Amino acid sequence: MKNCYKLIYELEHNLKVLKCKINNLHCLSEQSILLCKSALENLRNSFKEYTFKSKKEEIEFYKYIKPKVFSYLIFYVKQLQIESKRSIEGKKEQIKYLKKYIAKLQTYFNNNLEFYHYFKSNAAHLDEQYFLRENKSLRINIEEHYFFTEDEFSTSHDSSVATIMAYIKLIEYLKNEIDKLNNLHQNVNPIKPLQKENQLNWTGSKTDLVELIYALQKSGAINNGTADVKEIASTLEQHFNINLGNYYHTFMEIKLRKNITTKFIEKLKESLILRIKESDE
Repeated sequence: MKNCYKLIYELEHNLKVLKCKINNLHCLSEQSILLCKSALENLRNSFKEYTFKSKKEEIEFYKYIKPKVFSYLIFYVKQLQIESKRSIEGKKEQIKYLKKYIAKLQTYFNNNLEFYHYFKSNAAHLDEQYFLRENKSLRINIEEHYFFTEDEFSTSHDSSVATIMAYIKLIEYLKNEIDKLNNLHQNVNPIKPLQKENQLNWTGSKTDLVELIYALQKSGAINNGTADVKEIASTLEQHFNINLGNYYHTFMEIKLRKNITTKFIEKLKESLILRIKESDE
């Protein structure tokens, strides 16, 4: 299972490298699709003969790991479709087109509202129904890109999770494109680089910061929940002058703790309570 998180880390790294190398968006999308397909195929082959040790392990794979890789594939396929039909003339026409596509993506959430809230709230009581292959026949709605996977490598809702993740990222992308057209994206409240003498340094452990990053991402407190772990980690690495390395591996180690304890989050809670009490004295 640890190799799965390594595969995700490598995929995201390779996608980032591509973005730096290729300026043409259509070419970038096409190359990114090839990378994602390859990663998904590697994931499928790795588990072709694998027997999950428990239902919990199978749920983890189909709720978190496979959808993460699949979501990148969906994102770049849809991005290529969107940009291929986008006119290069007329700011108003482009904005209208992009807003229409945002509405189309949001329709998916409205049509799958119950499961969307289930996933976003980090619920787990129906995980055995949604993320075990033995229950894949429960699927009602089949996404248009469901053909990217095969029956033996799917559960009833893993593609739904991937779709939700991809569409959240797509909506954020489209909103940024609209901001660019309105000359807002690059000019509104630009973040100034921190002066060296005022640099804040993270002096806790890397594991503590990774625990905080994942908690912030899942809470939806940043960009209404559309910011992914990579974006939050990159920002905090810059501002706190730290290199987290393979934070997916660190997160896996956190998950393997007994009873999945959240040591740093609990410490923060205790520290805040103590600070409140001290201010009252």
